[in-house]
Amino acid sequence: MPARINRSAGGLAADVALYGISAVFASITALTSTLLPHRAWGSIAAWAYVAAFLVTGTQLLLRRPIFRTALTWAAWAGVALLPLMVQAVQRADGRTDRAQEEVLVVEHMGQRLAETGTPYLGPEAIGALPPGEQLLGYAPYQPGMAAFGLPRAAFGDAWWTDARIWFALVTAAALVTAVRLLRSHPVRAVQFATVLPICALTVATGGDDLPVLALSLLALACCATVRFTAAGLAIGAAAALKLFALPVLAVLLVLAYTTGNLRRFAPFALGVPLIALLPAAVDSDAFVENVIRFPLGHGIVTSPAQSPFPGYLITQAVPGGRYVAAGLLVAAGLAIAVLLIRRPPRTAATAALFCGYGLLAAILLMPTTRFGYLLYPLALLVWAHALRSPSAVGGAPAAGGASAVGGATPARGS
Repeated sequence: MPARINRSAGGLAADVALYGISAVFASITALTSTLLPHRAWGSIAAWAYVAAFLVTGTQLLLRRPIFRTALTWAAWAGVALLPLMVQAVQRADGRTDRAQEEVLVVEHMGQRLAETGTPYLGPEAIGALPPGEQLLGYAPYQPGMAAFGLPRAAFGDAWWTDARIWFALVTAAALVTAVRLLRSHPVRAVQFATVLPICALTVATGGDDLPVLALSLLALACCATVRFTAAGLAIGAAAALKLFALPVLAVLLVLAYTTGNLRRFAPFALGVPLIALLPAAVDSDAFVENVIRFPLGHGIVTSPAQSPFPGYLITQAVPGGRYVAAGLLVAAGLAIAVLLIRRPPRTAATAALFCGYGLLAAILLMPTTRFGYLLYPLALLVWAHALRSPSAVGGAPAAGGASAVGGATPARGS
């Protein structure tokens, strides 16, 4: 977002635009979406966005940008958490159209982990399912994601055992901690991780991407404040949930190395996801089928993640397009790797830019992807600005005790 627009009227002009456009989006979703959980979200979120629009519009007229941070959190409660609670309660009361399929998949992972020791079904077991159930037999996540399905496996169908409730709790805890670490009240950055419709809709209807994103943002905030042990734990937890966190982990490994903090960062960053892989050892072929073959389009059934981005269009329109798209994806990854080697990041802000642009390239070029995955690069790129603030420092302190960014001496700790 251009700095002039972002700062106009103390940020209120952009706030009004954000909430106004979001209200329109939510209204259109409520009226036209073919996905019933999305329509249910829009019917509630639209009113919350309108309320936020009116409050910020009034402040803009009065030229008094007060309580922007509090309003952001309140808006998130209205546009994401309230619709989530309503859908979770309705689902517990018997509604079968109040959750996206990924919620069921995660809860099935928890059930299988509790019963068999592994959250995955093997290819033979998936092939033996009725054709209409084979898609739900796949779990294209890291084994750690099964933890969010354990409450339902242990305590049955209740609103509070819905996997989305636990997604939201982890997301909120990670984001609040990240903001407290930065101490700069990065309102725009918080908005792009919470009230942006692509994020709010995901929290209320699916939710599995938000804890991965929030933990990644927390890891960046920890790096910015020279807390590399905590950063390793946060990104390690994210990587234990979903492969999308691995590019962020790789970039932060380079940042930790260039700033002399690798010994503090690497044990948790690498150890946590490796420990989370232990349940996969029960049936390694099942893990490969779910986490590798299926997302790459080589499963028994085709992934429904088919947004019209370049990678998907190439696979559909070009002979041998799947291999062409895969080649472009590998080429983009190699280009980013070369940049990391030649010009490694030395601040958390630069690392966030690497992560944001890298994930954007990956999402655009993957043969199977979703529009909703854009929440990752959008949030990471906007958070890069917050990580440059005077209270956020990247890397080790410069000579003489001053930080390499901002000139302040960072607080030590893990």
